[in-house]
Amino acid sequence: MRNNYANTAQLKELMTAPPMTAARHAEVMRERNARRRMIEEAREAKKADDPVFDGDKR
Repeated sequence: MRNNYANTAQLKELMTAPPMTAARHAEVMRERNARRRMIEEAREAKKADDPVFDGDKR
């Protein structure tokens, strides 16, 4: 679960910061989607009993 109080920036700093550019937003979204895809693929592989996940089973 995320900690909502981790950002210690002052409100004035947050409100006067320049907005994110479209290019930066696209980059952030691509990175977020790539991470989500990797997690989903790992979950599917684990559910499918992929041998990669059998290393620690005793």
